[in-house]
Amino acid sequence: MEILTGETDEGLRLDKFISEHAGMTRSAAALLIENGHVSVNNANENKSYKVQRGDRISFDLPEPQPTRATAEDIPLDIVYEDEYMLVVNKPRGMVVHPAAGNHSGTLVNALLYHCGDSLSGINGVIRPGIVHRIDKDTSGLLAVAKTDKAHLGLAEQIKDHSFRRVYYGLVYGKLSEKQGRIDLPIGRSVKDRKKMAVTEKNSKPAVTDYEVAEEYRSFSLVKFSLYTGRTHQIRVHMSHIGHAIVADPVYSPKNIRKSLLTGQYLHAALLGFRHPISGEYLEFDTGIPNYFTDFILKYGQSNIFGT
Repeated sequence: MEILTGETDEGLRLDKFISEHAGMTRSAAALLIENGHVSVNNANENKSYKVQRGDRISFDLPEPQPTRATAEDIPLDIVYEDEYMLVVNKPRGMVVHPAAGNHSGTLVNALLYHCGDSLSGINGVIRPGIVHRIDKDTSGLLAVAKTDKAHLGLAEQIKDHSFRRVYYGLVYGKLSEKQGRIDLPIGRSVKDRKKMAVTEKNSKPAVTDYEVAEEYRSFSLVKFSLYTGRTHQIRVHMSHIGHAIVADPVYSPKNIRKSLLTGQYLHAALLGFRHPISGEYLEFDTGIPNYFTDFILKYGQSNIFGT
């Protein structure tokens, strides 16, 4: 990869710059620099080099050595299954596939135990069967492919926007418009590379339809329909319009008490799609989860957020 640096990069240490653009830790980036995989204007620099505007920074990443995830006997809430695919209701707090810091206890570990070798291999040995994903602290429905043909059929529907996805979320405050569409592009934040943001720079189109279902004293229950599926799409869009998802640890307003940032109240409630083999339309709806109901009963009449 080769990057021509801009104004927002100026003054960054080289190891920090590489870690942000390559999606790795600072220590891994430093090792990459030390091993000669990074050049600045066709010359080698050390990890503490301060990036200048207009630098041409090149780096190459050694091919990763994938490690097959291990099967683990973890209970799954399966709402549909046949020989080609299954639909799983993922609990809040479960990571979808193994990654740094989460090598076990993931949905993939559970799927490998349940399905054995009967999972699509298109996404590699570390993400078998995974067609789409949701965040760790977002609960709800995921379609999983057992065969490559099923995987391709589901992925094509996601690509052509015929794969229906409906979410419920609790958001801070009350929306002035009770329904509408947010059509704003999303990309990596230039202020914080760990976050996504509404931006015109290096972004992709993102469209979220919303409809207020219920209003409470300090928050609202909102139904969302996704036309696109960008990273953190609902969370970013709602934060941008001033109504972040309740308890979102990344996109909540800064004045929310940290003790309340327990993981966002967002649930993928409905999936609708054509079966990738038979062509039959299937739709699954889990409704509003119990942890939403518990929160509403506990805080619905309270002014806990000062809104």
